[in-house]
Amino acid sequence: MSKVKILWADDEIDLLKPQLFFLEKKGYEIIEVTNGHDALEVMAEDKEIDCVFLDESMPGISGLETLEKIRETNKNIPVVMITKNEAEDLMEEAIGSEIHDYLIKPVNPNQILLSLKKIIDNKRLVSSKTATDYQQEFRKISMDINSGLDREGWNTIYKRIIEWEIKLDNSDNEQMRDILDMQKSEANNGFCKYVSKEYKEWTKQADGPVLSHNLFKEHLFPALDPDRPNVLVLFDNLRFDQWRTLQPTINEYFRVESEEVFYSILPTSTQYSRNAIFAGMTPLDIQKNFPQYWLNDNESGGKNQHEEALMQAQIDRLVKRDLKWAYYKIRNVDDAKAMLDQTPNFRNNELTVIVYNFIDMLSHARTEMDVLKELASDEKAYRSLTKSWFINSPIWSSLQSLSDQKVKLFITTDHGTIRVNSPSKVKADRETSTNLRYKVGKNLNYKKSDVLDEADPHSLGLPRPNISSKFIFALESNFFLYPNNYNRFNRMYNDTFQHGGLSMEEMICPFVTLESR
Repeated sequence: MSKVKILWADDEIDLLKPQLFFLEKKGYEIIEVTNGHDALEVMAEDKEIDCVFLDESMPGISGLETLEKIRETNKNIPVVMITKNEAEDLMEEAIGSEIHDYLIKPVNPNQILLSLKKIIDNKRLVSSKTATDYQQEFRKISMDINSGLDREGWNTIYKRIIEWEIKLDNSDNEQMRDILDMQKSEANNGFCKYVSKEYKEWTKQADGPVLSHNLFKEHLFPALDPDRPNVLVLFDNLRFDQWRTLQPTINEYFRVESEEVFYSILPTSTQYSRNAIFAGMTPLDIQKNFPQYWLNDNESGGKNQHEEALMQAQIDRLVKRDLKWAYYKIRNVDDAKAMLDQTPNFRNNELTVIVYNFIDMLSHARTEMDVLKELASDEKAYRSLTKSWFINSPIWSSLQSLSDQKVKLFITTDHGTIRVNSPSKVKADRETSTNLRYKVGKNLNYKKSDVLDEADPHSLGLPRPNISSKFIFALESNFFLYPNNYNRFNRMYNDTFQHGGLSMEEMICPFVTLESR
């Protein structure tokens, strides 16, 4: 690795010989100048400078003036300001000029070395420590995966894996990321076996995990504060790792009061999971009680057109008091602008519910558009793209404007999504649903080991379009393809983000309660 090259500008450079010699012994290359003009000339001629040390008080032009001119041509190079002056306004001006560190004379060699380590070696050191820590954690996670976990144990394992994924996002260690991917695959294998065995009982038990259809009953309605506005934002397709990526931004304005986990019902698709959330019922019970609002997969028409009506019926049934509330569904830019204009009115409601579809559109658009495949080429990029969208979105502008009020905020989703890479052949008739992660139909022929199947949909709280209809759900990273045009569709859908099946990413979902700071 080439030496780190430092430009040091100080009119008393001769007095710094011990410090410079110390750094050279540590392997750093130093270019010495005695004024700001010479520093700017060196910067103009040498494009390989890694860091600049600037004395604040130099003849000719000051350190701050030199810094300003450096920033005109180089916004990113790290700059350390060194001064005898501890005046607060000077420090604030230097920090406002985007310096990376600030040292007060006299500086000793260890101070300088520490500053360089923070600036130049920080990413490498963090990456190295992260990799070492994960190596130590790897064995423990693997042992836990194979220890007969209950659902709380699986929730914990998934969160631990997510934490390591996000830590390794900042690392260049591809080998560690590959190992983590393999460990997540191992965890998903165990999780799918566990859920396949337990899921049917969960749909019947009162003491099972919180599922989509009892989410509001368990987590939203009991937490509503009648003395202030409550705002629920449901982001379609928001995975737990995406929530973790957004959390630091949101924490600037809102404080997390609690973070709960719920399980999306199967199929983990908007038609089933989100209708169940808003109705407070299983899809089968929605079909029985509100047949005018339910369409099966093989029926034409929009499958999520009646969330507001279903929500009102759930409020009438469970809240049992007057509740002033409003509902917004954001499907496009015009919807988002209209919602932003209405934000001041949220304060007049006890509850405002916002369904935001952008993340779902992002995952589908990535399947169809090559440019988005480039931008969201892997899990790390998908998280980054989600954050970039969020911090520039109308919904974040809306929430920021509400944060100066005493607002209670809830953030949740209907299901997650998984990056698929294992095609699984299915033979079916024309009435079979088209989703890549689940199928419902009459004559399904499939590889048994790739699916969770159920010949009696009613036992899972699901409607049965025909008397002989059955459901199959893809396990882990499998996705269903028909034999016709198999290779073409494999190329099209392999390595895309899909939902509808059974995996940690699709099923384990966040429900977060926050308070205005």
